[in-house]
Amino acid sequence: MTTRALLLGSISALMLGGTMVGCAANGGGIASASDRSVALASKGAATDAGRAQTALARRDGPAAIGFAEGAVALMPQSADYRMLLGQSYLQGGRFVSASQAFADTLQLSPTNGKAALNLALAQVATGDWQAARQTLATHAAIIPAPDRGLALSLAGDTAGGIALLTETARSPEANAKVRQNLALSFALAGRWQEARVVAAADMAPADVDARLEQWASFAQPANASDQVASLLGVRAVADAGQPVALALNAPAPVVPGAPAQALAAVDPVVVEAPVEVAAVPTAAPVAGFSKVSFGPRQEVVQAMPAMMLRPAGGPIKVASAPAPTGRGTASAAYQVKTPATGRWYVQLGAFDSAGVARDAWGRAAKRFAVLAGYTPNGMTFKADGEDFYRLSVGGFSRSAADTMCRQYRAKGGACFVRMGAGDAMAQWLRKPGMQLASR
Repeated sequence: MTTRALLLGSISALMLGGTMVGCAANGGGIASASDRSVALASKGAATDAGRAQTALARRDGPAAIGFAEGAVALMPQSADYRMLLGQSYLQGGRFVSASQAFADTLQLSPTNGKAALNLALAQVATGDWQAARQTLATHAAIIPAPDRGLALSLAGDTAGGIALLTETARSPEANAKVRQNLALSFALAGRWQEARVVAAADMAPADVDARLEQWASFAQPANASDQVASLLGVRAVADAGQPVALALNAPAPVVPGAPAQALAAVDPVVVEAPVEVAAVPTAAPVAGFSKVSFGPRQEVVQAMPAMMLRPAGGPIKVASAPAPTGRGTASAAYQVKTPATGRWYVQLGAFDSAGVARDAWGRAAKRFAVLAGYTPNGMTFKADGEDFYRLSVGGFSRSAADTMCRQYRAKGGACFVRMGAGDAMAQWLRKPGMQLASR
């Protein structure tokens, strides 16, 4: 049973599902040339949309994109065609363009919760986790809690995702989907024992180990797009964004014989029905288990256990992970070097919370060898009335801090050098009751 089969669940319906779009037939009577041109544009858009839906059913992303772009070009103010365009970009592995299309859809249809969720997931796939979290917060009222909780975890806020899903799991809305999303969020946070306990509520004990083992492997992709692409069964491609001509504020196309403003003002009649998207072959579900709604975030903040063991009739045990052998891993990054005594720090970022900063550190420590051996520092500060958590390493001499920041930037990181401002050992590394000396 593959990771994709286990995690895909209803991801295709969630991200690629949509509404069937159509076109109203022109009524009887004499129509003006303008009316006939508008009807012609509407009919052409509906034809292109139908072809795009057929291509999606064949899982032919490039073909779907071509037809969906044609439909949007003819009827740029249709939220349904914009939604179809976003779904086509997802199928084609073009996540930057998908983000733009779903953002346009939300401008035209602000209550479209599926567009909001798809926008957040596309932003996760492009590596813009902060924007994804902002999207989820802005549209919290129209995104179902089970989906929003897991999306938060995918976007790097595992603490927020776990809190939301735990609350939902204790409510009358609780079901297998909620519990499995919660288990997956625990796994993404590196809380494997809790992930096991929650996952076992809806799975046969013999299948739990296989599920956690696959989650452990799935949670460590090489690129930001890997998880979403894998869940959709697509390959991410280089993407410069959707054509400028399709921007929501672009001039409307002119059909010969029709005023441009007439085309821009008319939307096709929409038939509310789901797009028929070919299901991705999956293994038979485990009895009593409802599949996860969509897949996991790539960020892992603790070393993965080598294996998970559940002795018959005994307590859960987690085998120790082997000692790290390479530089740049999350485990190596927690090994403390000789304490530094300088006053200079390299700031790596400012995040919504310590939990988000923790995930960012885990991601950076796996990617950048220059961080190996350093203990992360952090501090909470307030800006524009909001709390943020700084993430840094230090304290260096000024020259050492400058050198490290240059090395970090050379590998693609973002940082700057500053003097210490209350930086202390990162919150998640402190033991209960631990007192930190003031600097």
